Amino acid sequence: MSDGKFLIGVDLHGAGIHPQAWRRHDSRAEELFTSKYWTDHLEIVDRAGFDVAFIGDSFALQSGAGSELGRLDAASIAARAAASTHSIGLIPTVTVTHTEPFHISKQIASIDFASHGRAGWEVEVSEDRAVADAFGRKPVQPAASLWREADDAIEVVTRLWDSWEDDAEIRDAATGKFIDRDKLHYIDFEGDFFSVKGPSITPRSPQGQPVVAIRVGDGSSVAASRADIVRIAAPTLDAAAVLAGRVRRAVVAAGRDPATVLVVLDLEVLVSDTAAADLDQLNAWAEQVPESIAFHGDAEGLRVLLEQIFESGVMDGVTFRPLALASTLPTIATYVLPQLSWSPCSRTGLLRERLGLPRPVNRYTAKEAK
Repeated sequence: MSDGKFLIGVDLHGAGIHPQAWRRHDSRAEELFTSKYWTDHLEIVDRAGFDVAFIGDSFALQSGAGSELGRLDAASIAARAAASTHSIGLIPTVTVTHTEPFHISKQIASIDFASHGRAGWEVEVSEDRAVADAFGRKPVQPAASLWREADDAIEVVTRLWDSWEDDAEIRDAATGKFIDRDKLHYIDFEGDFFSVKGPSITPRSPQGQPVVAIRVGDGSSVAASRADIVRIAAPTLDAAAVLAGRVRRAVVAAGRDPATVLVVLDLEVLVSDTAAADLDQLNAWAEQVPESIAFHGDAEGLRVLLEQIFESGVMDGVTFRPLALASTLPTIATYVLPQLSWSPCSRTGLLRERLGLPRPVNRYTAKEAK
């Protein structure tokens, strides 16, 4: 990350990413479908100095015997938390499959306004046949087709975010003109999946374009060409370094400056003085195979690992994925982050500015200037 910054993120996912986390006595599972559960966690990480919170979502029910079932809408959680948090970036997952990009553009831009410039969008697709049947709009698609559709959707969304110039609102009471219509633009997008004329009904948001995040997987090429934050998962730090290098080379091949794209490593964490016993209990209910580097230990051990990752210089940050959310978050907030040797990102200003990301130039303004 530029300027020596190092992003600290957290993935808020139900009672935790372990499917049996809700069975712990301290999980607060009875509150999962209340706003207080989510705002309490987001306020903890906000006060602690976390940079961003990824709020997980999916159209599919969770899988696995005994898993918690059901979700609240991630974008709605982010909108609710905008009023009770002050600095943390709010990045909900919004799945593009079965969703119109016009709705996504308006939804995320509205969160950017509500949070005074702290919004983002984590792009996801759905390969699930049951989800396709639930919507009934189209049959299930293969992953390659889904990500081509996602690429088109991101293009439409970002064009819509640009369809109002920054100074399109003039609010001239004397003449009765609220906007300068010459500064609103039809996007006239025609692609394989969408045909969208535009413009948006929402003005250009505080960041110009909210931050876009994508997890590397089947959508790797889309992440390289579209994402501001690329999330990666790897079993070891050496493997993570190799994957990060691959992502940055792909960013260059896509014609982008790698200094403007943050590569952030997922860390699956269970942090307590009894972490080994806690993990044994979770896995006794149902064993989970880690998707990335997993840390199970005390706060000091996690701090040492973070210092190692930071000093290696190969990552632009980490995203904690707590196995058990309610117990792990306060521990990290109280006993890990305050002990780190480096300063967190700035806690004031627009999210893009704080993360060292450039403000996107409005494509329609730039086109007129040529």
